[in-house]
Amino acid sequence: MSPERVIVGLSGGVDSSVAALLLKERGFDVVGIFMKNWEEKDDEGVCTSTADYEDALRVADKLVFPCYTVNFTKEYMDRVFAYFLDEYKKMRTPNPDILCNTEIKFKAFLDFAIGMGADYVATGHYARLDRSGSRLRLLRSVDRAKDQTYFLAGLRAEQLERILFPVGDFDKTDVRRLAEDAGLATAHKKDSTGVCFIGERNFKEFLMKFLPAQPGMIVDLTGRVIGRHDGLMYYTIGQRRGLGIGGQNFGSGESWFVVGKNVRDNLLIVQQGEHDELFSVSLECNNISFVSYKPSADTFRCSAKLRYRQPDVNVTVHLKNSGCTIEFDEPQRAVTCGQWVVLYNGGECLGGGVIDRTTPLKQLPEFLLK
Repeated sequence: MSPERVIVGLSGGVDSSVAALLLKERGFDVVGIFMKNWEEKDDEGVCTSTADYEDALRVADKLVFPCYTVNFTKEYMDRVFAYFLDEYKKMRTPNPDILCNTEIKFKAFLDFAIGMGADYVATGHYARLDRSGSRLRLLRSVDRAKDQTYFLAGLRAEQLERILFPVGDFDKTDVRRLAEDAGLATAHKKDSTGVCFIGERNFKEFLMKFLPAQPGMIVDLTGRVIGRHDGLMYYTIGQRRGLGIGGQNFGSGESWFVVGKNVRDNLLIVQQGEHDELFSVSLECNNISFVSYKPSADTFRCSAKLRYRQPDVNVTVHLKNSGCTIEFDEPQRAVTCGQWVVLYNGGECLGGGVIDRTTPLKQLPEFLLK
């Protein structure tokens, strides 16, 4: 009987490399695919995808399995980057990495792999899948610091049925040790950071190339003009760095934070210090997606993650039609429209959705928003 075929999405990094290693050791018929989703050189004129592909080839050669490249640039531009730009035009702060998973890695790539005769698709994501019960469950990884279920919350069980996450049972230190013991070229390669297609480049400079915007005034909560902004879309709620208004000789001397935007008058609203105006008591999602089942009760308790690097918070969820209202047990800082809220029941990721509205702990002065 022939072994089951697994197509591994090789990124050129250590995590997907070890995913392939583990699957080879388990007797699967492994084929590597390198996905090219973005065609642009970095600030130094280097095409980083070329270097990543070469690393993927080195891993495949070391582990003795074939590796190919597939170009999903058009799909990425149409399904992910166009959405990304549209959200910024609406003055929201999107999370394209989640959409990349739902539309590219676990849709376009999954369809491609199944068409190649794959039984499963595997990636280097830090997550686990429990298939032991009556329904599939998406679980946090063993290494909680590296857990990536936040980025997988938009997937459905029917997609995940054909997915394997081999490194989800390991700590990152163990993953690097396994790579080193196997002599893989990626063993000590630095982890990629930043938004998927931007990497470590200056985010605002990158965005300006695609979305030129109208500069305007920065005002405080009294309406006093204290500086100028480059365009409202380049700033996000809670932002402190890059405002260009440090060192002002008035006020409390505390740092300045973005607390709101007046789109009609093109005003960026800031305040000194982190006060009630920066906090929210609830949020609303127009559409929320559940991984494997929709809770039977319209109101239920769980925890939620409002950004990837933030800890979970306890919430009450009120479902209504395809959306929901989520109330926080404690006010939360800088809850931002366009980002995702992801729900958890202990170690299980239930699903999530885009934040469409927030209810502030204290409203901004009305005259600033008219």
